[in-house]
Amino acid sequence: MLSEQVIVETALRLVGRHGADALTVRRLGAALGADPSALYRYFHNTDDLLLAVADELIGRAQQGWRPTGEWRSDLCEMGLRVHASYQAHPQAALLAAHRTTGRNNEMRAVEAILGILRSAGFPDPEAVRIYHAFVDQALAFAALDAAALALPAPAQAADLQVWKHRYGRLDANDYPHIAGTVRLLAAEMTLSGYPFALELLLDAAEARLPEAAGEGG
Repeated sequence: MLSEQVIVETALRLVGRHGADALTVRRLGAALGADPSALYRYFHNTDDLLLAVADELIGRAQQGWRPTGEWRSDLCEMGLRVHASYQAHPQAALLAAHRTTGRNNEMRAVEAILGILRSAGFPDPEAVRIYHAFVDQALAFAALDAAALALPAPAQAADLQVWKHRYGRLDANDYPHIAGTVRLLAAEMTLSGYPFALELLLDAAEARLPEAAGEGG
């Protein structure tokens, strides 16, 4: 039976298999076994559908999440969940990570993150700035890592081999710092930089808490 949820899930599958070109009313109608015009009962246009897809990814990140009351742990888990949700659908992430949906899942996420920060004791102006940095960092890494995952497998492998075969053969006299760390670089660059970047952001945020700065409890 046709519904908004069924259309969104079908759109996610199509984009995952065929990329951005799959997000057309004609292709969705064919995949759903429905007249393409029926989709307009649920979405104004394909951009409206894209926003729903973006909101679905945000919603999936929140499934099963419950705050513990430990602000840093809660923010860390939320960030990692958002990142993982987008990485599970890299083609959709490339289309949607930079969009503001104004839909229910996004609003619940904004409310939850601001609630964590305000309950931790951050003044409202600081809470909003940290929220902005936190969300932009998560989505920027989601898009960056999704772009790498969306590459054909040979291109992914070739990019990673550059660290061993190109950087690993540089002359230590010309590039002493690369030569001194190239084994670490080759291992590190196979991973997402997001978990460590998130840790650094949370360290910085913690240092700005009023009590941490000696401004009272």
